[in-house]
Amino acid sequence: MGFLENGKWHDTWYDTKSTGGRFERTTTAYRNWVTPDGSAGPSGVGGFAAQSGRYHLYVSYACPWAHRTLIFRAIKDLGAHISVSVVHPDMLAEGWEFRTDFDGATGDDLFGAPYLRDIYLRADPKASGRVTVPVLWDKHTDTIVSNESAEIIRMFNSAFDGITGNTDDYFPEALRDDIEQVNARIYDTVNNGVYKAGFATTQGAYDEAVGPLFVTLDWLDDRLSGNRYLMGDRLSEADWRLVTTLFRFDAVYHTHFKCNRNRLVDYPHLWPYTRELYQWPGVSETVRSDHFVRHYYYSHDTINPNRIIPISPRIDWRAPHGRG
Repeated sequence: MGFLENGKWHDTWYDTKSTGGRFERTTTAYRNWVTPDGSAGPSGVGGFAAQSGRYHLYVSYACPWAHRTLIFRAIKDLGAHISVSVVHPDMLAEGWEFRTDFDGATGDDLFGAPYLRDIYLRADPKASGRVTVPVLWDKHTDTIVSNESAEIIRMFNSAFDGITGNTDDYFPEALRDDIEQVNARIYDTVNNGVYKAGFATTQGAYDEAVGPLFVTLDWLDDRLSGNRYLMGDRLSEADWRLVTTLFRFDAVYHTHFKCNRNRLVDYPHLWPYTRELYQWPGVSETVRSDHFVRHYYYSHDTINPNRIIPISPRIDWRAPHGRG
């Protein structure tokens, strides 16, 4: 994975020795907001007005956090207004790379940089911290707006509505408290829970993570037994934040991260729910199983030291979901 420290690259994987074998995710560094008029958002500074063609998104098809932003770019009709570069699925000693020898990896369309860290260093030559995706880049000021996926999707949800005419709202004011509560549980025990189980280096840390993961998956399946979506009959941000983990569950997390009490296909409500969201207009094009299978099994040599890529299960996402 590696990290930057005062502009210098360190080829170091995460260290769990000081955390009792637990994987702990670092915080993001860039927390500015794009707003309709360029005024400051809830954090960071102002000056980032919503304008067509001004912003560029750096993503990995493999990363579920970056995947959220691709989904919102699709469902909010932002494809013609926000350009995208896709990193190579392998994340090795140099971190995320802009190689193009894998289908769908685009290279760096803005600067022709070899590594994602070069984008961070362009924004700040003395940058420190993990080099992560997604990155929302401002072409006008030549800097990073944000690398926090949860906030980028909220920008995409509303900031560009006056440009696109798409006013679909996945974070409606009346549901915000409920969405935040569900998001918090899903983030801790599912989105991040699979990582805490998969990257655990002690039995205790693994047990501590995998138990709550399946308690929450059971809870979600039960919640969907009486509701079409997590907030009832209305699709929300909570659904899109959850589903990127579900898209990867059977192909990656079940085996690679040892989250194998159940498969997604074993859940009577979560499975058709996930198929429905896959079939939502524009979403299937963002789901690249070839990228996430390659990334997880090839990049994580602490878990899969021989880098054997499995054949993976056959998953028919386009099968009727029965949720019409």
